[in-house]
Amino acid sequence: MIKVAINGYGTIGKRVADAVAAQPDMEIVGVSKTRPSGEAYIANKRGYPLYIADITKKAAFEEAGIAVAGDVEGMLRQCDVVIDATPGGVGKANKALYELYNVKAIWQGGEKHEIAGISFNSSCNYQDAFGADFVRVVSCNTTGLCRIIKLADEAYGVKSVFATMVRRGSDPGGIKTGPVDAIVLNPVSIPSHHGPDVNTVLPSVDIVTTAMIVPTTFMHMHVIRMELAQEATREGVLDLIRNHPRIGIVKGATGITSTAELRELAADMGRPRGDLWESCVFEDSVAVGKNNELYLFQAIHQEADVVVENIDAIRAMMKAADTAEESVRMTNEALGLKAI
Repeated sequence: MIKVAINGYGTIGKRVADAVAAQPDMEIVGVSKTRPSGEAYIANKRGYPLYIADITKKAAFEEAGIAVAGDVEGMLRQCDVVIDATPGGVGKANKALYELYNVKAIWQGGEKHEIAGISFNSSCNYQDAFGADFVRVVSCNTTGLCRIIKLADEAYGVKSVFATMVRRGSDPGGIKTGPVDAIVLNPVSIPSHHGPDVNTVLPSVDIVTTAMIVPTTFMHMHVIRMELAQEATREGVLDLIRNHPRIGIVKGATGITSTAELRELAADMGRPRGDLWESCVFEDSVAVGKNNELYLFQAIHQEADVVVENIDAIRAMMKAADTAEESVRMTNEALGLKAI
């Protein structure tokens, strides 16, 4: 069994922990929090040993009725690999600690590529992470872009990509960010950081991205245009998407035209927390122009799509599955992921 620690039991960390616990070849040795919280209570309820960064705060946790197993160093002594799910920018400071305890580490997209030297997406570069000590799983938006671009590139060749990210303003549980009544260019300058981030996984792709933030909490929406090198058809593209294990099609017959309706669908499907681990391409948006230009809308659940990528990264680093296809199959089956 691969022993996994989760450093940072928040929006991503708690989801990764549950996904790890569901895998037949992995086990959770501990999760961490910095202060007493509702998530710390849940960690106890789920039976995950809870470790804290500052052991002098143990009394505050215990006064709140939260059991503490020890400090983060104690957690690291027990694991093979640690998932760093701390807030963006914090994980960089943890690298020396992971090196000290000689554990493999996975960071999230909030950290820069240079922290690990390998930016990971299981659909694109699984083998780059095979046996690696340090890996960065790219952000939710980059994950969604990489999946669809790689799929199109393998089938038709992609000459160029232009994509706009319409981004949620906050996670559903967030209370400190907005906007409330505005569309915010983020950034105003072009390109946004998403294109260069795609190039850390797919370095040969010619891509320009823009981004804006809107007053919603559930999911991002991508508007994508790809210039293809070879002739394609709409049905051919849809067939490729139907056969991809991490891209789902939002069928036109469902009448779903919004992220709100997608969220309701995920809940009706019985997905934990209403999570959508797959990219969600709107069937009626897929179009191929006369100059072999592919157009589509895809929705990305910002809290969920990187979760399955973390699981595959663990297997690659631990050499627990020889191919991406094997790991993706194992991950999806354990979670019951059948694309929409």
